Amino acid sequence: MTLKQALPSLTIKGKRLRVPIVQGGMGIGVSLAPLASAVSKEGGLGIVSSACLDRLVSKRMGKELTTYEAVREEMSQAKAKGGAVGINIMVAIIRDYEDSVRGAIDAKVDVIISGGGLPLSLPAIQPPGDTALVPIISSARALELICRKWEKHGYRPDAAVLEGPLAGGHLGFRFDEVHLESNRLENLLPSVKDTAVKHGDFPVIVAGGIFTHDDILRFLGLGADGVQMGTRFLVTEESSASTYYKQAVIDAKKEDIVVSHKPGSPCGMPFMVIRKAPMFVSSLIRGRQPRCDKGYVLSRDKSGEFVRCPAKTDNADCFCICNGLLSSAGYNPEKEEPLYTVGANGYRVDRVVSVKSLMNELTGNHPSVSATSVNPPRPTWSSPLLEGR
Repeated sequence: MTLKQALPSLTIKGKRLRVPIVQGGMGIGVSLAPLASAVSKEGGLGIVSSACLDRLVSKRMGKELTTYEAVREEMSQAKAKGGAVGINIMVAIIRDYEDSVRGAIDAKVDVIISGGGLPLSLPAIQPPGDTALVPIISSARALELICRKWEKHGYRPDAAVLEGPLAGGHLGFRFDEVHLESNRLENLLPSVKDTAVKHGDFPVIVAGGIFTHDDILRFLGLGADGVQMGTRFLVTEESSASTYYKQAVIDAKKEDIVVSHKPGSPCGMPFMVIRKAPMFVSSLIRGRQPRCDKGYVLSRDKSGEFVRCPAKTDNADCFCICNGLLSSAGYNPEKEEPLYTVGANGYRVDRVVSVKSLMNELTGNHPSVSATSVNPPRPTWSSPLLEGR
């Protein structure tokens, strides 16, 4: 058997990770304390998703918690076994964004990763102390803008996550940009790395389509300092995704994973999804009655009230992402159809494994049990042609 090349460490704001693997913060309810702490135990950076934590943690504890309280509770659980842990906080969840950031900093999390929009105000919300602030970006232009805005607050990113178009969930590209050769992750990396060097030489972590130990080595060889992986951790024993969600990923074929636009996320960004997910099917084929009763992606109206969301009035062009993803996390499956999101390589996942086993594979400590490829396939796109299927 050929020996695998060892992976280097990764340091973010003075915190050294034994291996340069960051687990993706998958929401809603997939990346919680059990998954994050398991990844951290194996030397990577475990990430909790902040999305809907107030509802999820309140249900688990049997009492009502605010977003701030739920973030502090979940992060204390994630940190209990030691190791570095972080939290992913989406800008698009406007109503709860600042409370999530404050809760995370007060819980002394190691890293806040923020995307789903540009986190231009992140360092201004509260002095981060020892917590690292890490934006998710999809271009050098976006990173340049963030650096300039943050420098006005006397701060620069402690690292950046460059997310390409093969990632699961929300994508930081227009729908017609997803397939462009110029937006392949390896083609985006050089200019992003140059921008990071220009503004203090902080680490660049790449995400989207990275599946194997060889993929990790390839991107480290191209200049990345680390990798972020979501899909590989989605179908693990420690993931809080429902059994049905994990099985849907295992059963998915390559053509079942699409970049959805209409119907799509009410956030307006393209969204990678399993097209056989019940909510997606009903939105695409039958149409659904609007049922926006959770309100996590609400935006303000002219009077400043959080009341606006496209899913409140229109399910032809968008699905109710809050209800769909909560259902996929097992929150309300009896009341709502689940929505399953996954990265472009999700069809290659063929079994549920433990985090320890997966980390051994990714770090080269034992042979891969999955198909290997350092040139992942391009995603497919949803279109009216799917309606008759």
